[in-house]
Amino acid sequence: MALKALWGGRFEQFMNDEMQAFGASLPVDRRLWREDIAGSKAHARMLANQGIITRSDNEAIQEGLDAIAHDIEEGRLDFELSSEDIHMALEQELTRRIGEPGKKLHTGRSRNDQVVTDFRLYCVSAADELGEELEGLQRSIVAVAEAHLDTILPGYTHLQKAQPVLFAQHLLVWQAMLARDRERFAAARAAADASPLGAAALAGTPHAIDREDTASALGFSRVIPNSMDAVSDRDFACDFIYAAAMGMLHLSRICEELILWSTEEFGFITLSDEYTTGSSIMPQKKNADLAELTRGKTGRVYGDLLSILTTLKSLPLAYNKDLQEDKEGLFDAHDTLAACLAAVRGMIDTMSINTERMFEAAQGGYMAATDLADWLAAHDVAFRDAHEIVGRVVLYAEQHQKRLDELTLDELRQFSEAFVPEALEVLDIRNVVAARTSLGGTARKEVEAQLRAVKTRSF
Repeated sequence: MALKALWGGRFEQFMNDEMQAFGASLPVDRRLWREDIAGSKAHARMLANQGIITRSDNEAIQEGLDAIAHDIEEGRLDFELSSEDIHMALEQELTRRIGEPGKKLHTGRSRNDQVVTDFRLYCVSAADELGEELEGLQRSIVAVAEAHLDTILPGYTHLQKAQPVLFAQHLLVWQAMLARDRERFAAARAAADASPLGAAALAGTPHAIDREDTASALGFSRVIPNSMDAVSDRDFACDFIYAAAMGMLHLSRICEELILWSTEEFGFITLSDEYTTGSSIMPQKKNADLAELTRGKTGRVYGDLLSILTTLKSLPLAYNKDLQEDKEGLFDAHDTLAACLAAVRGMIDTMSINTERMFEAAQGGYMAATDLADWLAAHDVAFRDAHEIVGRVVLYAEQHQKRLDELTLDELRQFSEAFVPEALEVLDIRNVVAARTSLGGTARKEVEAQLRAVKTRSF
């Protein structure tokens, strides 16, 4: 038979086992035990400071909670699923150990403010952790970029060769995505960094509590001023999961390129054996499975975001049991992003880069065409006319199976008398890259400037 809950005084019958299991959140929220113990210790100290409980009661509570924490850390304490949630489980265990003082701990608070206090503490810590992991991946990317300031590869639009760029510049796009993700997690952290403790169920408490005291003890930067808002707000959780979803979006884009680049058709990189798998039937296969899995896991984090948005839609104030569903998706988003960040960093740290193949690929695709048109425009040919002339030059080269830099001056002059020997220099892919000297461009000095700025801002 199910155990009677801490709130069971008003009830004549116990909830049956099946429904108790349905309503329980302990399998999900048990990971909040550290935050719950920290919140309870801060609350008990405040109650003693305010004269609401005695000093000896507080000492018993502090010692009891410390002992529980130690036993959990050592694996000596697990909680029966008959406890509705981690908050009740810890209070029941505390009361079992220290008796009457344990029954006084909940004075001046409700599970409504207790739960969201724990959740906010978790989000602050998790946002810090993921921010550090994102920075670590940025550092790995920047290290590869610094080693490849002279490596040229094709830049693409529509997945068609467009213009040559430095590999370092391409990598700095990845790190820029991650920099924005760090900003989003910093914003999510700031949103979570506010104390709801003391709001009680929704309307506050008649006890002479000090909310500033508990907020300071728990490291919160501020107190949420409206008690109803304090227990019902989950915007901070939406912010966190949105930041995680964007992080996964960016990892998915990075992984897509790692997958493409590691194919025989591209051959730009070789992923380490540590981060690839084989086939059960085809002996020759080396598959970018971890990159594919990261790309695939993006969908589950999107689902986590949609789930919490749907849960919160149309909820009346203040607390509703629906809010029990706010944690599982966030925990999943946190765990998924952390695992994928580790996988992607490992792939980048250990991959081999085929610089010769990249440069060979940059030789194709007629990627000097825009520069040739710009050269004509700089020599008194209207750009639209220059565009048409070079288009015909490209068609000619295609028909004769030549690269643009293989064309002779005589061949170019078939299309315009404006071409002179100087025009041939424009067709060298290295010169095409070097010419992009505008702010943020792909010329080496500009990419070096981007690297310096990244290291100054981000690290």
